[in-house]
Amino acid sequence: MESQAGSNGDGSCIIAAAMEEGSMESYRYYLSRRTLLEMLTDRGYDVPPSELSRSLSDFRAVFGPNPEPSRLRVCFPLITSPSKKILVIYCGTDEIRKATICGILLQINKDGLHRLILVLQSKMNSHAQKVLDEYPIKAEIFHITELLMNITKHVLMPKHEILSAQEKRKLVNKYKLEDKQGNDAIARYYGLEKGQVVKITYKGGIFDSFVNYRCVS
Repeated sequence: MESQAGSNGDGSCIIAAAMEEGSMESYRYYLSRRTLLEMLTDRGYDVPPSELSRSLSDFRAVFGPNPEPSRLRVCFPLITSPSKKILVIYCGTDEIRKATICGILLQINKDGLHRLILVLQSKMNSHAQKVLDEYPIKAEIFHITELLMNITKHVLMPKHEILSAQEKRKLVNKYKLEDKQGNDAIARYYGLEKGQVVKITYKGGIFDSFVNYRCVS
């Protein structure tokens, strides 16, 4: 167990320390919600610093040792366009069926909403997926296990920057861009759409710095 979770220096597990005053479930919720808030910040949403800096103990003080998924939802506006908002909803542990997704969507206030993220803890069946695909607002799905760590913070991960429409036009006129799949982990993290261009900066290795541009396909 220690080889997987790591040690805090005196031989005790980090996970054991995290469970001292709460459940493993609350720890998973804390990690996934923290990654989500970082992700929304990187996408340009106005996430309060107090949310980003919240510690595990503060999280448990607010949401309890066994949080209700419905209490973890958040909604934030885009900094550049405050009338556009994103809503994040945590689903329960049961399989997501058509009736479940219909119930969730019926409770959503669509005013100003331009994107929706559902965090799943179980499978979603094909009937529920079809309902979500037909929803008029762009909806994304993440499983909670995908959010336990922020992939962009890995030491080997190159820096990604989303280009503006004007920056993209200049590049397209000058270079032939490589395609980047829209369903890879980084594209999903940033919520990239088809046609968007990403500047990728690699550091270290043979070259001190190497820049590559890719277009989401």
